[in-house]
Amino acid sequence: MPIGNVTRGTTGTNRLRRIDRWIAAQPQLRAAAHPLVVDLGFGGSAVTTLELHERLAAVRPDVEVVGVEIDPDRVALASAQLEAARRGEYAGGRFARDARVSFVRGGFEVPAPRPPDVLRVLNVLRQYSEEEVAGHWERMRARLAPGGLLVEGTCDELGRICCWVALDAEGPRTLTISLRLAELEAPSIAAERLPKALIHRNVPGEGVHRLLEELDRQWRIAAPLGAYGPVQRWLAVVRALREAGWPVRDGASRWRLGEVTVAWDAVAPR
Repeated sequence: MPIGNVTRGTTGTNRLRRIDRWIAAQPQLRAAAHPLVVDLGFGGSAVTTLELHERLAAVRPDVEVVGVEIDPDRVALASAQLEAARRGEYAGGRFARDARVSFVRGGFEVPAPRPPDVLRVLNVLRQYSEEEVAGHWERMRARLAPGGLLVEGTCDELGRICCWVALDAEGPRTLTISLRLAELEAPSIAAERLPKALIHRNVPGEGVHRLLEELDRQWRIAAPLGAYGPVQRWLAVVRALREAGWPVRDGASRWRLGEVTVAWDAVAPR
């Protein structure tokens, strides 16, 4: 039997675009011999799984994507939508008719033809208790291919506020916050979309609380740069964060997208 509970299943076009473009840049996808990506808990339609394939195929045309859902009705609907896409009759015919995509029923046991190189799990664990997170992380990490990547997190309904944890076989490695910079009032808006492992840890004394406070502080300091646009303001924020000693990863090409990634040790629950 599949492991897990039926979740709300809400989804939407372009909701996971920030996570997808981050995955597309990762070496676990780009260097894989025969890349397999699993979309666990794809929700009420096929759209975000098909979008995932579309974005990843831009850098790895041979990528295979498997959507996994515990609700059999959702699997049946997504499979029907996939067949419509192959006829050019779904989403205005935007998806490739020969896309290497399939849908299966399952849960945290991660049914797949082989261990996945990347496992994307978005807006799933937020519907579980904090105490359950570590066990589900461990179960999913055990299913990864050698050197594989688990991406687990949460986003808002429009995909403008996103947070995710990147994990490998040994455990969590980084936290990424990705925000729509236009009209951003304060980076701490990410607090409401932190992954389940952190959302209840946004309190004094915890690393994630210090991170959000420092992001807000630097955002205020960099306000004059807003005259040159929100991207320049955000770049100044992330550079200041790194200069203050935070273990910031990546570089300006990622920061320009509204991202900041820090080592997990800096925000891990105490």
